[in-house]
Amino acid sequence: MATKAHTDQKEPTVLLRPENVDKKYEALFLEIDSGQIKLPMFQREFVWDKEQSAKLIDSLLKGYPIGTFIFWKTREALRSVKNIGNHKLPETPKGDYAQYILDGQQRITSLYAIRKGIRISKDGKEINYRDIYVNLDYDSSNDEQIVTSQKDEKKVYISVYDLLNRKMGELFKQYGEDKSELIEEYKTKLTTYDFATITIKDYPIDIACDIFSRINTGGRPLTLFEIMVAMTYDEAKGFDLALKYEELLNGSDENDKCLSKAKFDTVPAATVLQAVAAITVDSIRAKDILKIRREKFIANWDPMVSSMFMAVDFIRTKLYIPVSQLLPYASLLVPFTYFFYKNKNKRPTEIQAKLLRQFFYWVGLNWRYSGSTETKIAEDLKKMNVILKEKMPKYSSDELNISADDIGETLFTAGNSNVKAILCLLASLKPRNLDDDSDVILDNSNLKIATSRNYHHFFPRKYVEKNCPSWEANLIANITLIDAASNNKIRAKAPSLYVGELKTGNSKLLSSLRSHLINGQKSFGIQENNYEKFIKKRSDAIAEALNEALNPEI
Repeated sequence: MATKAHTDQKEPTVLLRPENVDKKYEALFLEIDSGQIKLPMFQREFVWDKEQSAKLIDSLLKGYPIGTFIFWKTREALRSVKNIGNHKLPETPKGDYAQYILDGQQRITSLYAIRKGIRISKDGKEINYRDIYVNLDYDSSNDEQIVTSQKDEKKVYISVYDLLNRKMGELFKQYGEDKSELIEEYKTKLTTYDFATITIKDYPIDIACDIFSRINTGGRPLTLFEIMVAMTYDEAKGFDLALKYEELLNGSDENDKCLSKAKFDTVPAATVLQAVAAITVDSIRAKDILKIRREKFIANWDPMVSSMFMAVDFIRTKLYIPVSQLLPYASLLVPFTYFFYKNKNKRPTEIQAKLLRQFFYWVGLNWRYSGSTETKIAEDLKKMNVILKEKMPKYSSDELNISADDIGETLFTAGNSNVKAILCLLASLKPRNLDDDSDVILDNSNLKIATSRNYHHFFPRKYVEKNCPSWEANLIANITLIDAASNNKIRAKAPSLYVGELKTGNSKLLSSLRSHLINGQKSFGIQENNYEKFIKKRSDAIAEALNEALNPEI
């Protein structure tokens, strides 16, 4: 009998009812050894130690239930575990069904490791699963644990590996007739134990992964990226999404071009996945990503990478935003990558560049991707198609107007997209250090939190807090971007004092200040240490610059 799962498809997916079957120990091994039972790579690694495995065998000998194993039977070829310790796992015969373990990985791996006598290296130490023993001085009805990883020299033990693998005649000779009956009893209990299993057959991968997430309530749910890593794996083509993402971030021996060299190494895996989906199906919805066939995904990976590098280069060299930590949203890379892909990776025209800059600040200043991101990015891909034609997309007029009063009331928090858009503006002005007029070097590691070293309160917080509530010192209009070394020289001094001191080492101080949208010591209230005046004048300057970006002359 079957049930129906309603999806967005016209016809509901027909799901076969789960099969409940008991399997013997040997049957489990046979299916693993034939490549039928597999460990999907999104399972956590084998972490049970020998003592945990010993307790599992002890439960089997006592006839205790050990829970149900759940398998997903499918012809989908997923990225799966290749080895357990020193033992290579066989491949599933081409075209055959594989049964991926959704629940029971640690238990099944323990049973298999003991049966095969596998050695596993962990934390620099080798663990030999042959070293798990049954105490032959106790029978299985004993309340104490009769299976252990530690032997007592005064007692007689048999390894579980020998119990399962050696012939009874050999064991009788070694242990004598008085232990033979107990040995045979234990061997029979292990080999005839009925393991409860549930098999779901031919379920779509998104449903199978949802089942995995629900039954593994003690862990975290699977991410879409983890699912796609499993789905897109192709050994013949050498494609492993997890490794490809790592190479995109940090490069490889064959190709050192990477995002980290461009200081864009904070781009999350989800954004990269969405970029592939955008150029493949014009959508970043999870359900649409899951429908992308392996061959199509692999074919579009390199084109996506090329277009993402073009997008990053544009953001760095034309928008003058040098590091990814400043991006209002990492997801901004998705529509930008889409634009360059559709533009055949050509440099934007002057008009296109202005429209891309407008779009960038519109997204950040209006908290565009703070909710319903999938829907909004889908809409924004359409905006990219308009920009490709050198036309301005439709925006609400109030979203293209920034009030100086709003800037003056905005608190500085490093994770706020609106604030980050303002920081992007400040970074785009190529700010100079106040002590020597050198270039300010921005780094992702110095921009993560509000107290990071690249952020400087022009009116030092401790100075402002003498006369104002502490929160007033932390307005975005009071923030400048400078090097950590310059920051340390200023400390909590009054602006009139430290600016006066900086003049002696920086003959271009006025120019340095202008690179931070501070257009005069007197007019900005610096000479008189007038914080209120400073915030008003700088808010005006920031708002003017933002409005220029939001309303380009085309």
